[in-house]
Amino acid sequence: MGGAKTLAKMPQVGARLADGSVVPTGETVRGWIGPDAFEQWTALQDWIERRHPGVFTPEWLFGGRKHGWSLRYKKSRAFCTFVPEYRLFSVVIVLGAAEREKFEARRGSLNPRLVGLYDATATYHDGKWLKIAISSAADLHDAIEVLTIKRPGRRPG
Repeated sequence: MGGAKTLAKMPQVGARLADGSVVPTGETVRGWIGPDAFEQWTALQDWIERRHPGVFTPEWLFGGRKHGWSLRYKKSRAFCTFVPEYRLFSVVIVLGAAEREKFEARRGSLNPRLVGLYDATATYHDGKWLKIAISSAADLHDAIEVLTIKRPGRRPG
């Protein structure tokens, strides 16, 4: 009987880090999203730093109990936001009008699953808020493709 109570207290997959009293650490994020997703998390962080060295200072933001913590990469405009969810990792990339035009121009060379996600995402006055769940190297590649459209950065050397 005690096992059922413990199971009921387990977070649901996709639940947000919602304790606003403590800024998440790398260890907290790894424990929440899991080691496989954390590998993709750190790979994307490393890619951003290599491609845009010294440009962004990641900033933890707390969006309340419903939205929880997220890690935003921003200079003058937001580049992307990492969203740690229970056993998941997603990245949110806002594409303005110019970036959507670039996406459309490259549509034929992009992963059909990514194009489908793009097409299914609503367009608001400030752009498309594309949320890409990253659970594999292929998903990470898709996110990098979109981030390269948003801000090309320097080529790895």
